[in-house]
Amino acid sequence: MSINICNNRSMASITALPTAVPVGSMVLLATTTASDSSSVSFTSGLDSTYNSYIFKFINIHPATNATYFQMNLSADGGSNYNVTKTNAALESINTETSSTTRLLYSTTSNGDLAQSTGNLSLSETIPTSTGEDDMCANGTLQLFNPSGTTFVKHFISTMQQNADGGVIYSWQRCIGGYANTTSAIDAIKFEMNSGNIASGVIKMYGVV
Repeated sequence: MSINICNNRSMASITALPTAVPVGSMVLLATTTASDSSSVSFTSGLDSTYNSYIFKFINIHPATNATYFQMNLSADGGSNYNVTKTNAALESINTETSSTTRLLYSTTSNGDLAQSTGNLSLSETIPTSTGEDDMCANGTLQLFNPSGTTFVKHFISTMQQNADGGVIYSWQRCIGGYANTTSAIDAIKFEMNSGNIASGVIKMYGVV
């Protein structure tokens, strides 16, 4: 029986090894800073490179008082944002004085869609009136396998904000749902339900 011996000494010429990216790590793909913007859209980079994409929302502040931060999806490169969606939404609330605490199912202003092509409200209303201009919303949205053409496209979102209903609230909205299409999702848009996004940062990551 013969023995095969490897005599390949090419490793000796290697001067550096490639950097390994751990599975599950996030790769920053794009950052957009809103400045009195009517909307923020991502029309490139949402493709088959990654099986999951995460969007981070940092200090989202509306130009119009008591408006909702919303999103919608596109299957035609951003020509139309009208993908059919169904979702459920839960909210937890606590005031600064703990005078009101609630855990509830949300039905307010497109918080729960049922086979709707309209915008989905990721947040509750964000106040900006006198004395409330320091309020904003922060959170994440994760979209799973947007380029797949076999299954519907699931998403989950968590938004945290402060709000005013006569007293100051800590208000969190948690959403889970799906875009009811087997077509590839290749663009996403964020906007307020009325008026512009006065300021805020939105980052898009691919998940390895």
